[in-house]
Amino acid sequence: MKLLTHNMMRSHCKGAVNGFPLKLNFSQVNIKEIEFNPDFINRMLSRLEWSVLVDTATQLGVNEGLPEMLPENQEIDDEETLKKIHHVLLEVEVVEGELECPETGKKFPISKGIPDMRLNEDE
Repeated sequence: MKLLTHNMMRSHCKGAVNGFPLKLNFSQVNIKEIEFNPDFINRMLSRLEWSVLVDTATQLGVNEGLPEMLPENQEIDDEETLKKIHHVLLEVEVVEGELECPETGKKFPISKGIPDMRLNEDE
């Protein structure tokens, strides 16, 4: 599961009002090189919860060079900064672990990079 995906996921458990951000517990993380596309990264910036991305990247130890805050216009011209954001969003992949709903504590496994967000009927 890429950190871009994590940044956009919410829990829909009964009793969860917001369900965001999902707490990430990881046991295996891989780095997989992906072609750099600065336009895509700039388009995604306005859709991200930036503080959640920075916190998650810090938890995984991949936050080096990430700005603490985005510029007000949410666009970055510096290619090196865009490459660091690209790396965190698209090249860092949680292969094994779990996501946890911040409100209910329900845990969702991540196996082979795929989060399983299925709920039972009573959840």
